[in-house]
Amino acid sequence: MTHPVLLEVTDRIKKRSQDSRAEYMQRIEEMRSAGRARPRLSCGNLAHALAACSEAEKQKLMQDGMANIGIVSAYNDMLSAHQPYHHKLDEVKAHIIDAGAVCQMAGGVPAMCDGVTQGQSGMELSLFSRDVIAMATGVAMSHNVFDGGLLFGICDKIVPGLLIGALSFGHLPFMFLPAGPMPTGISNSEKAKVRQQYAAGEVGRAELLESESRAYHSPGTCTFYGTANSNQMMLEMMGLQLPGSSFVNPGDPLRAALDKAAASRITALAQDGGKGLADMVTAESIVNGTVGLLATGGSTNHTLHIVAIAAAAGIKITWQDFADLSEIIPLLCRVYPNGTADVNAFDEAGGVPFVVRELLGAGLLHGDVETIMGHGLAAFAEAPVLSEGAATWQKTSGTSGDDMIIRTADKPFQNTGGLALLKGNIGECVMKTSAVKPAQRFVEAPAVVFEDQDDLLTAYKAGDLEKDFVAVIRFQGPRANGMPELHKLTPSLGVLQDKGFKVALVTDGRMSGASGKVPAAIHVTPEAASNGPIARVKNGDMVRLDAGAGTLEVLVDADDFAAREASKGRGKSNTFGRNLFEMMRANVGPAGEGASIF
Repeated sequence: MTHPVLLEVTDRIKKRSQDSRAEYMQRIEEMRSAGRARPRLSCGNLAHALAACSEAEKQKLMQDGMANIGIVSAYNDMLSAHQPYHHKLDEVKAHIIDAGAVCQMAGGVPAMCDGVTQGQSGMELSLFSRDVIAMATGVAMSHNVFDGGLLFGICDKIVPGLLIGALSFGHLPFMFLPAGPMPTGISNSEKAKVRQQYAAGEVGRAELLESESRAYHSPGTCTFYGTANSNQMMLEMMGLQLPGSSFVNPGDPLRAALDKAAASRITALAQDGGKGLADMVTAESIVNGTVGLLATGGSTNHTLHIVAIAAAAGIKITWQDFADLSEIIPLLCRVYPNGTADVNAFDEAGGVPFVVRELLGAGLLHGDVETIMGHGLAAFAEAPVLSEGAATWQKTSGTSGDDMIIRTADKPFQNTGGLALLKGNIGECVMKTSAVKPAQRFVEAPAVVFEDQDDLLTAYKAGDLEKDFVAVIRFQGPRANGMPELHKLTPSLGVLQDKGFKVALVTDGRMSGASGKVPAAIHVTPEAASNGPIARVKNGDMVRLDAGAGTLEVLVDADDFAAREASKGRGKSNTFGRNLFEMMRANVGPAGEGASIF
């Protein structure tokens, strides 16, 4: 039986979204009712679309009933996760031809590596790249010669951007094709230890670089459970990626078999001319993705991305919905930074199919949904195996392969999800609690205010932060500078916490999918650049962060606080391409609404 709170939250989302969802579906039905696109093209239009095809492909595409699959790819060599897509393009195209359809590369989308830009000026473009990717996906599909789409994307803003863009063509079926994580290098705990040693001055840059290179060492997705791998979990939970396909390594023979199965599946969906992406991305599937995030302790970035994805489908989900679901969703997983295991160990212990099985069994997912596999989510509780060179699926065991990584729903790591919503006179924000020890989820200490993350590092190196404090880092929101991740602060704050100081972070910026053991109240809204209360906090103000009570407050007289003049910040830098995004900073919405320009 489905949990009553799950039903209640879903019902209020649907009621709240009634008008916007109806408007979205009206657009979809208008496109769907027009029928297949190619027969409506002029001969000149069609000739342009076929000009570069082989003669055999041209003959096929001139047949009105022949399905044409458009691939939108985020391939580049800068992202280890996306590098395998270079050779996959021709391989998958050949598989689709073998399956009885034709395939064309529809277009490429930009794809940033947050690991490269972390703490650098490029990070100020990162969040906005999601909306650029959505628009680029729209451009790729605008040729209107396709009957379905295959999306090549894995990492942080790329999956949300591709999905948002594809939803504008929701009358067509789409599915994602992953490339898989790199094999395990050094342990994540060892990597984190060396980072803290470097921050403490105990090792030098050469030792740090050696450590990082042993962690990030080959093609494939980074192996910690950050936003990229949270994306993969979410896609399976929403029924948009082959069951259990997310965490199979690029060189594994099963990976190649899954690629062939994906080609066959998207061909079948396109030839059926039935359910499209709009029929699969519903209030129920959005809730399923959110439940997966909470149950696995996934990335805080999805408090932005899920909201933005839902909005693209006419669905309105709020942080309060996340918080209410978190009260009933057990934390079933411990994957770094919420534990010591990486995603390879997570997959070996049962992975996403085991989590789906447990949540379905506990009535904590909507099973009655449309997916790329057909009706119902039950298929996503099955795991792929290689049988005579082909991918087949089998039911998962009822026993975890490692109960220090994944547990059953009746014996979770904790009874509530790994996310908290905090409200108070500083604003509204979210906090990832799954990696923070219960004793450290309450901090009351004087504020030390910074308006640039590098200023905190300077103060740390000068020894000025050897005390209890709450670091308030403002003018890091989407309107101020594009809402960069502040992940490079984690080692220094972690060192101070390990010394016994009570430390917390409060910011209108992001802390990434790698949010760790330091309590961090992030995505504070309204942001400082929108004259939010965080702009009136002063050095020495007592700040209370209480994840248990769901509060974030500055402990000063209300009238005095309201009368204070707000800081204006330092102004914006427009170097390294940031000038091109001025229009987006000026028009972006608040974090609670997805920090989107749409």
